[in-house]
Amino acid sequence: MNRAAVGQLGAKKPLNQRAKAFLTDFFRQWELQSMILPGVIFMIIFCYIPIYGLSIAFKSYTVIDTLDTAPWVGLYNFKIIMTDKYFWDAVINTLGISFLKLAIGFVIPIILAIMIYEVSISRFKKFVQTISYLPHFLSWIVLGGMLITWFSTSGLFNQLLLSLGIISQPQNILLDPNKYWWIATLSDIWKEAGWGTILYLAIMAKIDPTYYEAAKIDGASRLRQIWNITLPNMKTIINLNLILTISGLLGSNLDQTLVLMNSQNREKAEVINSYVYRMGLTQGDFSYATAVGLGVSIVSVILLVSANKVTSKLNDNQSVL
Repeated sequence: MNRAAVGQLGAKKPLNQRAKAFLTDFFRQWELQSMILPGVIFMIIFCYIPIYGLSIAFKSYTVIDTLDTAPWVGLYNFKIIMTDKYFWDAVINTLGISFLKLAIGFVIPIILAIMIYEVSISRFKKFVQTISYLPHFLSWIVLGGMLITWFSTSGLFNQLLLSLGIISQPQNILLDPNKYWWIATLSDIWKEAGWGTILYLAIMAKIDPTYYEAAKIDGASRLRQIWNITLPNMKTIINLNLILTISGLLGSNLDQTLVLMNSQNREKAEVINSYVYRMGLTQGDFSYATAVGLGVSIVSVILLVSANKVTSKLNDNQSVL
C-alpha cells in the first residue's frame, strides 16, 4: 500500500479516535503545552471576552446603563454615520494621510535598509543603524513637543528659512491646515523609517553571498545586483508589509494626531481614531463611537483579505498570509 492510501485511511479515523490521539499527545507534552496557557488566558480575557462589548454599537448606551439593560436601536447608529459630515471629513483626512504614508513611507525603509546593507565599514554601519532607530523609542509627546518648538515663529525651521531668504517673515506652520498632511506624513516617516529596516536587514543578511560573487564575475554592477538579487530575495517580506499597510489605511496614529492637532488645523488633522476618541470619551456617545470603530474594523478586514488575494495573484497564487 502506498503512502497516499495510508494517508487516506488515517484521515478517515473516527472523531473519538482523533480526539483520544490529541489528548494523548497533549498530556505527553504537558510541560510544553502548559507554557502557552498564560498567553491563551490573556487572549481570552483581554481579546475575546471584550468582543461582547461590540453590542453597544446596536444599542443606545449611557454610563448609567449596563450592556444588558441598554435598549436596542438596531442600525440606528450606523444610519447616523452615513449622514455625519464630520465623520466623512475624518475619513478623507485619514485616507489622505495614509496614502501619503503608503506612497512615501513604505518605500523609504526599503531604500534605507539597502543603503545600510551596502555600507562596508562595520562601525559606520552600526552608527547609522543606531541613529535611524533612535526616534522610534521616543514617544510622540517628546517628538511632538520638538516639532511644535521647531515650527513655531521663533523656532529652528523658520530661522533657517529666513536665513536662506526663502520666506520674508516667520509663520507657524502647524497652524496652516493645508500643510498638516505633509507634516504628519514626514514626521511619522522620520520616527519609524529606521525601525522599519530591521526586517529587511534580517532578510538581506540571509542572502547567500555566492550570488553576489557570481554576479560580479558576470560583470553586473552594484545596482544590477541589488535589482536582480537583493530585491527578489526581499519580495516575501515586502509583500507582507504591503498587505498589512493596506489593511491599516483606515487606521492612523492617534498619539501623533492628539499632539499635533490644534484648533487651527483640526479640519485637516481630524482622523477617524481621534474622531472616535472625541465622540466616545469626550462627548460620552459610546454607542456611536463603537459603531464607527466596528465599521472601520470590518472595512480593514476586507482590505486585508483583498490585498492578500491581489498579492497572491501577482505571485503565482502563492498567498503571503
